[in-house]
Amino acid sequence: MTFAIFLEQIINGLIIGSMYALIGSGIALVYGTMRVLNLAHGEFYMLGGYFVFFLAVTYGVPSYLAIPVAVVATFILGMLIQRLTVHYLMGKEAWMFSTIAATLGLSIFLQNAALLTFGEQFQSVPYYLDGMIEIGSVRLPLQRLLILVVAIVTIGAMTFILKKTRLGWAIRATAQDRDAAAVVGIPAQHIYLITFGIAGALGAVAAAMLAPIYAINPWSGMPILLKGFVVVILGGLGSFPGAIAGGLLLGVVEAIGVQLTSSEWRDVIGFAMMIAVIWWRPWGLFGKKPS
Repeated sequence: MTFAIFLEQIINGLIIGSMYALIGSGIALVYGTMRVLNLAHGEFYMLGGYFVFFLAVTYGVPSYLAIPVAVVATFILGMLIQRLTVHYLMGKEAWMFSTIAATLGLSIFLQNAALLTFGEQFQSVPYYLDGMIEIGSVRLPLQRLLILVVAIVTIGAMTFILKKTRLGWAIRATAQDRDAAAVVGIPAQHIYLITFGIAGALGAVAAAMLAPIYAINPWSGMPILLKGFVVVILGGLGSFPGAIAGGLLLGVVEAIGVQLTSSEWRDVIGFAMMIAVIWWRPWGLFGKKPS
């Protein structure tokens, strides 16, 4: 492998890894705040992709309008899912198992609803940007560079919200101690609702950016969900910064591994990393060891 090819794979890995990071951060945010493992998270990605497709392709809405509308729609969908399912299960007997079962059932329902509504064929959207850019000896499509830029902006915005705003402080306080947060007037149920919505929006951003490259069908959510689980296990379950780092790490290692082997090994490489981390450092590479 020449240095130019190695550098190209690093950049490609960071690009796809940034999307893994968005997916994983949504899972981590929900689990960190609510201790809910949302098995329907992949369907945020799938439905977000369909929203973009039908707005941009079927109805001819410009992409710069279709993407924000799809993100907002998926944000609302996330809040509805939390309110209509998870909300009624939390705090009851065996609620952690119940929420896993409920979100798994919801995932299957949404997949079949998408199948009946949209059909089984793959759908994609045209590239938002055409052309290539040269970075030294590496040539990259502008579409892929756009993915990285959008990911950086989204992750930066989320980091600012979590660290510098009242909403972010409320989310972090609720994640640390729900009862103590309630004492100082933070409404946990309201925070849970918004957190689920944010997770949905992050999935929609990833879908919107990847839709021109990876077509969407009713089963697109499951592979993405599995990638998200690998990311949060690598980074530390419930850790937002860990999910970002885990996503980028997974993307880079996959890209280099595929270059050295073949594309058939992509998933094997990711799951091998996950198993190794579970064995060596079960709280994640960037998580905190339980006391």
